[in-house]
Amino acid sequence: MNLALVLLTTAVVLVIALLAAAGAGKLARLDGATYPASLTRAALAFTAVLTLAAAVTAALTGLLK
Repeated sequence: MNLALVLLTTAVVLVIALLAAAGAGKLARLDGATYPASLTRAALAFTAVLTLAAAVTAALTGLLK
């Protein structure tokens, strides 16, 4: 049961990170940024969401033990 929960949570975090990256890239492109600049902003948003998820996971793990 725990493995299924971990896999489902990982999938949800990845989907949210991809949606945030797509939104950031689209907003950057609408703002007039070039394609490389908008891809860079999308990549930064993707890594920011994953970093935030890892930090929250580490904090919650420390609290639950």
